[in-house]
Amino acid sequence: MKESEELVKDRAITQAINEKADHQSSSSLWNDIRSAVSGTDADYTSINIHKAILLLSIPMVLELVMESTFALADIFFVGRLGSSAVAAVGLTETYLFLLYSVAMGLATAVTAIIARRIGEKNHELAGKSGVQAVFLALIGSVPFAFAGIVYGRQLMELMGADQWVLTTGYHYTQIMLGGNVVIMLLFVINSIYRGAGDAAIAMRILLICNAVNIILDPLLIFGLGPFPELGIKGAAIATTIGRATGVAVQFWYLFRGGKHIRIAGSQIRPDWKILRGMIRTSIGGVGQMLIGMTSWIFLMRILASIGSAAVAGSTIALRLMMFSFMPAAGMSNAAATLVGQNLGSGNPDRAESAVWKIGLYNMLFLIVVSVIFFLFNRSLMTIFTADDEVIVVGSTWLRILSYSFFVYGWWMVSVQAFNGSGDTKTPTLINLVFFWLIEIPLSYILAIAHGWGYSGVFWGCFFAETSVGLFTLWLFRRGGWKSVKV
Repeated sequence: MKESEELVKDRAITQAINEKADHQSSSSLWNDIRSAVSGTDADYTSINIHKAILLLSIPMVLELVMESTFALADIFFVGRLGSSAVAAVGLTETYLFLLYSVAMGLATAVTAIIARRIGEKNHELAGKSGVQAVFLALIGSVPFAFAGIVYGRQLMELMGADQWVLTTGYHYTQIMLGGNVVIMLLFVINSIYRGAGDAAIAMRILLICNAVNIILDPLLIFGLGPFPELGIKGAAIATTIGRATGVAVQFWYLFRGGKHIRIAGSQIRPDWKILRGMIRTSIGGVGQMLIGMTSWIFLMRILASIGSAAVAGSTIALRLMMFSFMPAAGMSNAAATLVGQNLGSGNPDRAESAVWKIGLYNMLFLIVVSVIFFLFNRSLMTIFTADDEVIVVGSTWLRILSYSFFVYGWWMVSVQAFNGSGDTKTPTLINLVFFWLIEIPLSYILAIAHGWGYSGVFWGCFFAETSVGLFTLWLFRRGGWKSVKV
């Protein structure tokens, strides 16, 4: 009897200890989530690797969700103007992809350089590097602004746009490209925060941008209340104002200072040594993005030859995919920061460990997304359009590409591991082979030569992008990225 009482007592004590541990674990997790959203001064080169991934991934995921919400909000409201209006947005997006390739390529280099300096604990040099990044962003925006303002209509004509786009819709192109400096700065300055580990600031910036854009979109597109009815031009103006608001807040944070980086007024001058190194690193990043983005231009040109419904359906489906991929992309961006900072602190094994952990998380998440897209592709498309032909095109895209999502997770994180190390050349060469030499010719052959139509383009994408994912992961395992110097 006495033994039984002691056994019951021991079990009660054990249960109390376990409950306390569970409570502490839950409390710790909640505290980490709050720190991730509000910002933290944690040293990502020394804290628990799972905690580091969590603290960086949450704000980076939310940042990308906010960025993608721009596209979804615009297409949601513009979709009410008809398929030609959606096509105008989609065709303009092909040129914005060129802009994004420059902005993202520069941002890739900036993240790697800032992360390496922070890992080395050289905050002064990190601040100077941030200033040079802003200079490059301003310079890079000029050619796109000129092309958009002066040749907006001709750019749409080159893409095979219909008559409505050539007479009305091209104003969207003029405004978006003409005001592209806010896009360029938004990408580059947020990359400074990501590299430094201040991902929460980048997230808050995009939250502000989206709030302004979502409020202004219906007001300016449909002329609600005292606002003029501007149609598709209103969507471009709303988006540009939203991003400009975010850039203003970015500069305020840069000088006020985040948790890990601060820019002083004395640092605002060209530093040619840093500029040369940044340009050298960014060339690979820009080339990498440019190859990937321009491949989409050729694919859109093939789709435009099939019809406006093919362009509109693909545009909506692509934005749905981009939005759904945001958690995986955010975690991959966290990998770039962790790789850069840990290489800077002389700990390549910790950098590699972070990549494998994030890759596993990405794969599991995207398997869930693929099941949703496979089962509910048509229902998802009907949220954005009532045009049955457009719905059929978009749902076909979502179904076909869903077969390969489990590979995408590994592709995203392994590419960002190369980029975070400063090796932007390797992903560039990979993209050149798989996108230009495989994806574009294969899509044309299937869609046009074999008469598969838009589904031929989708199957071409499936084959090329699954292959590039597997190859990039294999190359990452070889470990050459660990010895890159920036």
